Amino acid sequence: MIEEGLVVRTQSGFARVDTPSGSYTCRLRGKLKQHHKISDILSVGDRVKITVITEKEGRIDDVSPRSRVLSRLAPEARGIHEQVLVANPDQVLLVFACANPAPHLRMIDRFLIGLEKQEIPARIVVNKIDLVERKEIEMIFQLYESLDFPVDYVSAATGNGIPELRKQLSNKLSVMAGPSGVGKTSLLNALQPGLGGLVKEVSRITTKGMHTTQVRELFPLESGGWLADLPGIRSLGLWDIQPEELDGYFREFKGLVQDCQFNDCTHHNEPGCAIRKAVEDGRIHPGRYDSYIRLRFGEE
Repeated sequence: MIEEGLVVRTQSGFARVDTPSGSYTCRLRGKLKQHHKISDILSVGDRVKITVITEKEGRIDDVSPRSRVLSRLAPEARGIHEQVLVANPDQVLLVFACANPAPHLRMIDRFLIGLEKQEIPARIVVNKIDLVERKEIEMIFQLYESLDFPVDYVSAATGNGIPELRKQLSNKLSVMAGPSGVGKTSLLNALQPGLGGLVKEVSRITTKGMHTTQVRELFPLESGGWLADLPGIRSLGLWDIQPEELDGYFREFKGLVQDCQFNDCTHHNEPGCAIRKAVEDGRIHPGRYDSYIRLRFGEE
C-alpha cells in the first residue's frame, strides 16, 4: 500500500511519517541514499510517499520537491554541507523578551537577514510585556513593524496576546527560534498546555556533539498545524551570503543601492553613497545600518 505523508520526526536514520491512515516508522529507500547531494535528503517537514510494510513500519520511496527550506551550514570533512533544519516552513517565530534579558536587536537582524535570504516569512514575538511599559517596548520594535515584519506582543505569564498568537499558528508549519532566557518554554505552555515539556525533552536529548543523537520533531497543535523548536540557533542562513550581496537582504536598502556613485559600494566610507545619506536623513535607522556594517565586515 502506498501512502502520502509528512515527516514529523527524524532520529538516527529513522523517520516518523504521519499519514491519513496512521503513523509509521520509516527508513529511506536505498536508491534515494545513493544520490550525492550537498543538502540533507530528508528532514522534518518533508512531504513523502511511503510503502507500508507493517502496521507500524514503512519505506520512504519518494521525497517531494521543497517549496523552501530553513537551513544552516553543517561542518563536514568533505566540504560545505547544507543542514536542513525544517523543510517547507510557512513561517519562523523569532522570540525575544522585553527584559530579562533585554532584546538583542543585532541578533534579530541576523535572524531576519538569513530568513530574507531563504525567503521564509518571519514573525517577531516579543515576550514578557508584563515587565515593561507597553509604549516603551513598542517604540523599540516599531522599527521592524515599519519594515512590514509582523510583531506580536505577548506575556506567557499573564496570557496577554496569547490567543491572537495562537491564531497565527493555526494550520501552518511554524518554527520557533530565539536566544535562551526569553521564556520560550513558558510561551509554548501558554499556547498549548504541556507543549513546553515535550519540546524540552527533545531538546535535552539533542546536543551539538558529533557523536550524539540528533532529534528533530514537529509537534501537532490543537488548533491545527505543526510547530518545530530550534534550540541554540544564533543565526539562520548566513552561511552562503556573500558580503557583496548582503545589502540586498536589508529591506530598507532596496531601491537606494542603485543610487550609489559606485556599483561596488560597500556603504562604509565611499563618496556618493545613497545608503549613508539615507541614514543621515533618517530614512534608515542607524541601528540597522550598524548591523549591516558589523555583518559586512565581520564585526560582532
